[in-house]
Amino acid sequence: MPLADPTVAAEYREAWEAWQKQIEHVHRVLLDGEAIRPDALKGLLNREARARERYDAARLRLLGIDASGLTTSTSGENPFR
Repeated sequence: MPLADPTVAAEYREAWEAWQKQIEHVHRVLLDGEAIRPDALKGLLNREARARERYDAARLRLLGIDASGLTTSTSGENPFR
C-alpha cells in the first residue's frame, strides 16, 4: 500500500523524471564533451536548475514538509540553529 497520496506521488515522479532528463543532458555536455553553443549552455543550466527546484518542492510535498517556512541562507549560516 503506497504511503503517499497518488496525486502527490505522480507529481513527484514527474518532477524526478524531468530533472533526470535535464541532468543527463548536463552530464553529456560537461562530462562526455557533447558540443553546445554558449547561449544554449546557459539555457541548459537554467532548465536544469528549474527542474531541480521543481523536484525539491515535489519531494518536500511527498515527505509532508511545508516548504513555506524553509529559507535559503545567503550568509552561509546554518538556518536550522
